[in-house]
Amino acid sequence: MRNCMRWGAEMQEDFRITAGTGIVIRPAKGHVAVIPRAAVCPKCGEVSIYVAEPDKLTGRKKA
Repeated sequence: MRNCMRWGAEMQEDFRITAGTGIVIRPAKGHVAVIPRAAVCPKCGEVSIYVAEPDKLTGRKKA
């Protein structure tokens, strides 16, 4: 769950981001890529971009 930094409201998550064929985040070295997601505040429209599985980029397991 993400909360808006301005209002503290629970943000609606898991929106897709597209620009042409899409945006992919990948490390400078390696072959792993993740797709960014967006969360939107229902009160003010603030958008937060996040990676749902950041451990794929770092190689670390979630605690």
